[in-house]
Amino acid sequence: MDASGWVEVEQLLQGFAGAGVPLSRTELDELVASSDKQRFAFDASGTRIRASQGHSVPVDLELDQVAPPPELFHGTVKRSLPDIRATGLTRQSRHHVHLSPDVDTARAVGARRGSPCILVVAAQQMSADGHRFYLSANGVWLTESVPPRYLTELHG
Repeated sequence: MDASGWVEVEQLLQGFAGAGVPLSRTELDELVASSDKQRFAFDASGTRIRASQGHSVPVDLELDQVAPPPELFHGTVKRSLPDIRATGLTRQSRHHVHLSPDVDTARAVGARRGSPCILVVAAQQMSADGHRFYLSANGVWLTESVPPRYLTELHG
């Protein structure tokens, strides 16, 4: 993997085969195209692939700063709310905090860990206050952290 997270497709396919999980280029193309979250993307030449965000190792995704919409959303579970109210949203082991562009997506994200709670992020105000936002290739909004003052819980 290079510094920007790109891996040569042929090397990836060879790695799968060497691990006893043969995968054809056609199957890889289908996996990438059919992923509901569009987690992976090919480069313009189609010879390299990388995750759109969520890397567990340092990677420069070469993202440009983008002005966010007025509000973004974060799906979580009730047991996480006390910590979030105290410290805000932190990236933890990720490179960024992941935010959703709409309530339905945030609800689906939160539901992966239990009964979801939706937090509304005052993204435009955060941006005006100097926080940076990025938009990944698959439509996930990214930022370094979200302090508690920019968060409200969506009720109903």
